[in-house]
Amino acid sequence: MSVDESTENRAIENRAIIEGLVARARAAQAIAGTWSQERLDEVVFYVGWSVYKDENIRVLAHAAVDETGMGVYEDKVTKHKNKVMGVLKDIRGACSVGLMEIDAAKGIRKFAKPVGVVGALAPITNPTATPASNGLSILKGANAVIFAPHPKAKGATRLACEFMRAALVKVGAPADLVQCIENPSVELTGELMRQVDLVVATGGGAMVKAAYSSGTPAYGVGPGNAVQLLCEDADPLDAAAKISMSKCFDNATSCSSENTVVVHTAVYQAFVDALKAKGGYLCSSEEKAKLRSWVWIRSKSGAEGLNPAVIAYSAGAIARGAGFAVPEATKFLMVEGERAIEEDKFFHEKLSPVLTLLPCGSFEEGRSFVVRITDACGTGHSSGIFTFNEAYINRMGETMKSSRIMVRQPMVAGNGGAFFNGMPSTVTLGCGTWGGNITTENIHWRQFINVTWLAMPIEPARPSDDEIFENLWVKFGR
Repeated sequence: MSVDESTENRAIENRAIIEGLVARARAAQAIAGTWSQERLDEVVFYVGWSVYKDENIRVLAHAAVDETGMGVYEDKVTKHKNKVMGVLKDIRGACSVGLMEIDAAKGIRKFAKPVGVVGALAPITNPTATPASNGLSILKGANAVIFAPHPKAKGATRLACEFMRAALVKVGAPADLVQCIENPSVELTGELMRQVDLVVATGGGAMVKAAYSSGTPAYGVGPGNAVQLLCEDADPLDAAAKISMSKCFDNATSCSSENTVVVHTAVYQAFVDALKAKGGYLCSSEEKAKLRSWVWIRSKSGAEGLNPAVIAYSAGAIARGAGFAVPEATKFLMVEGERAIEEDKFFHEKLSPVLTLLPCGSFEEGRSFVVRITDACGTGHSSGIFTFNEAYINRMGETMKSSRIMVRQPMVAGNGGAFFNGMPSTVTLGCGTWGGNITTENIHWRQFINVTWLAMPIEPARPSDDEIFENLWVKFGR
């Protein structure tokens, strides 16, 4: 058999595998599409319980860490509890099927309907929390979902799906509302994206680009590179407590884990000292150079990228790999960044417990640094600020090309929705056109419904020319 014939046979086989999954999903979704809101919520919330209860979460957390070698077991348990409950809080009482809104004055009635079969790509960094969170949001729209796991995390993702499928059966719903590719590959994932009705891609840039190139409507995420700004009025102890927790959480598997903190000189030393007290280790210039050569390595093609041996590994393991020792109690590494921001790789996303620090002399200088850092990597994703100055807060909101800005909050929890803010709970963060995405929204249940606008006739309300143009005529003439 020739190479071309072998390739064609594999393509045919992949197409058949996905066709089988999609056919089962469509049959299951056809049933879900007939449910009332009450019946749908009964099903969704019981599925939620299956990926929320402690005994299942413990199994999923162990599976994720054991299979991938990434992250921290205890933190994955916490992540599951918070993310699943956050989604359940958001969808409770929300109307996602049938008549969902009436605007009597405009004569508009809105009807929610399913999008159909969703293909959901899950990352290696969060192989169980992602399907649990996205799965509930997708099911809330009376849709079916087929997950495409990362090949190196397929067992953990499959296990999360199995818990959800068992819950569906227990409440008398079709198990095939939730499915998972058993032996994932790039080719199978590509075929899935071509055959489903909607794609949600949570993961690396290549995955998101493939989703947008599939020809199927898609929600994706942009590159992460969360940056905080501490102003002169910031409480350095509060900031250090929140940022250190956020930086260390699950060994920084999340794209919302802070990568850089720009700090006003008035609070810089107090902040650094407080970080050290929380387990931070400030690298010397020699150690920074070693770390630079270890965190980013070149592939056979010569392209420079993150070393897989640092992603979500502990600070001690990363330091050892780089060739230097740190105290046993070290939880995260710190380096001081250079003012030549665009030339210092440490201002990029690191997906590891490595934090870059940069002093600034004023709010405006600090804000300009945050702009330059996110423009170099992570435009559209997120930024944060520690201040009580409303003018500073508004200036950030008005000028930053960030889809979400956290004020005095840990970004790893705050960006994706937390019980201490009003952001929709999700693991998938849209970054707008700045980050190459279609939306700046936190991807949640509202993105998984179609809405029919029904327009009733109303009394005509056409404005006069004078109402629209009079002020302009006075100022500029007719």
